[in-house]
Amino acid sequence: MDMELGERKQNGRLWLWPQRLGMARWLGLPLLFFAVTRLGIALIAYLAVPLINDSLTPPPYHLRGTENVLLDVFGSRWDTGFYISIVEEGYKYEGVPLPSVAFFPLLPLLMRLVLPPVGDAAVAGILVSNLALLLAAVLFYRLVAEMHGPAVADRAVWYLLIFPTAFFGTAVYSESLFLLATIGAWYFARHGRWGVAGLLAMAAGLTRLVGVIVIPLLLWEWWRQWRGGGSAQRPSPFTLPVVLMPLAGTGAFMVYLWRVFGDPLAFVHGAAAWARQPQSVFSTMAELLQRPAGGWGTAVLAGQVHIDNWLDFGLAMLFLLLGLVLLRKKRYGEAAFVLLGVLIALNSGLLMSLRRYVWVLFPAFILLAQWGKRPWLDKLITTFSLLGLALFTALFANGYWVG
Repeated sequence: MDMELGERKQNGRLWLWPQRLGMARWLGLPLLFFAVTRLGIALIAYLAVPLINDSLTPPPYHLRGTENVLLDVFGSRWDTGFYISIVEEGYKYEGVPLPSVAFFPLLPLLMRLVLPPVGDAAVAGILVSNLALLLAAVLFYRLVAEMHGPAVADRAVWYLLIFPTAFFGTAVYSESLFLLATIGAWYFARHGRWGVAGLLAMAAGLTRLVGVIVIPLLLWEWWRQWRGGGSAQRPSPFTLPVVLMPLAGTGAFMVYLWRVFGDPLAFVHGAAAWARQPQSVFSTMAELLQRPAGGWGTAVLAGQVHIDNWLDFGLAMLFLLLGLVLLRKKRYGEAAFVLLGVLIALNSGLLMSLRRYVWVLFPAFILLAQWGKRPWLDKLITTFSLLGLALFTALFANGYWVG
């Protein structure tokens, strides 16, 4: 208790902000961190466009663009165009260079629901993503505070929202929804509300293919409660199938693809257009480590090393290590979630986008937040995260590939 009180004093006025507004800490701190980080991201994007913009490069065919700088940045970059085209034109499989069937349907469905009152698909997508991220941050805070105390919860939410690719949570991408679905599923499962947990797990399966990684997390939680662990009532054996609900979400999408396009695996075949095909992680690593023609020294000095791939690989190895630490600590559900999330991505045949994919592996941030009680490590994580977030946001705003 004394240690927690000391940590609160270190936070100073920041910790008192929710109390001064009459807000509960579990709501006030995530709301504050969300507002600060989103405003910072928006400011960097707004300033980066006129400073770096290369107007001579035409946008890809699936992006429409707009004169509103922030709407253009967060609603007209890379994958955002596919989600918007799904909302406005439906799924496309054949006759296009990049089939939109590779993108799962929950985000476009929610955008369609929001579209009538706002009148613009990009605005609808940005609203859905940001609201989902805010709700995910609140649930994440409550989850971590119940497990490890409010001081750890403060840091966990902060680290999650300042991660170098956390700006994707503000754009028309599915990461925010995935965080909300997976964090929410575990939170309600821990409280014994398996029906709600099942619906959210199904939502995870409708959001991304890797929604299946929540299965071992829920399974371990069910087993822990069945053995009498935790405060929730011992679950009924009839609730056990709930842990498989992500498969129901993915299965529903497959049924839709089969009925419309005659191919239940269209999302797999469509992803091949991006050269994403199952490949051993060892083959992917061998390609990365292949010696350049002139040797590594010459390649480094000439700036010919593929920095993007090395960044993605480095972050993947970091999260793989964090997953192994969770495994050693016997936090088996969390370890499986992180390890499977990294390994599935590593075995997809590409390192591309790994820095975005690892952002949603939230148990890793709980572990980092526990270690962050050491002031020097907390400052180190915060400094490098903010520098990376600023850099990647500026690059993304100007159409460069960062994940």
